[in-house]
Amino acid sequence: MSRSTGRRDDTTIGELYEQLETLEETVDDPAERKEVHRTMTLVDRLSHNGMVNRVITQFTGKDKAEAFVGSIIVGIPLLVEDGVIEIGAFLAETPTFLVANMALAVSLVVGILYVADFREVQINNPYFGVIPRRPVWVLGIAFVTATTMMTLWGRVAWDEPWVNLCQVSVVFTGMAIGGSLGDIIPGEEEHVRSE
Repeated sequence: MSRSTGRRDDTTIGELYEQLETLEETVDDPAERKEVHRTMTLVDRLSHNGMVNRVITQFTGKDKAEAFVGSIIVGIPLLVEDGVIEIGAFLAETPTFLVANMALAVSLVVGILYVADFREVQINNPYFGVIPRRPVWVLGIAFVTATTMMTLWGRVAWDEPWVNLCQVSVVFTGMAIGGSLGDIIPGEEEHVRSE
């Protein structure tokens, strides 16, 4: 299914197979009937291999672990970079840019998860009926990881909480991107369910 059409095709494999059976009965030419039969065989094979309607709908502990690993992989180079400290100090002096940076982080995560079309990710059981769980968890994991690692590695001493928080926000932005990629790219069977 291509998301560029702007709508979901809700046809199930069973309905598709029934339509192909009907088509097979109505065609007169033996060559056309053979092609329809070959298409039915292909649909049957794909549905049993789980290649059709593979949609990410769950957010499991495995997904959280993948988001954490993605955060670490992208974040470690940032943790040792002195520019992070300088950028954080700049953001502390200009709160408007801090808000813009946080909005950018949220936008990038949502874009990677739902817009970039790496995988089809459906919103399942959102918080308060509107807030998708996946980005909340990815952002939360990235923020906790950035705060913990910056503290653990002595990059922030929390003697200037506002400045230190802004410095953490810089690493958080990178980790949020890594976390969202780490979550959806592996695409393991455990968090993919046929609809």
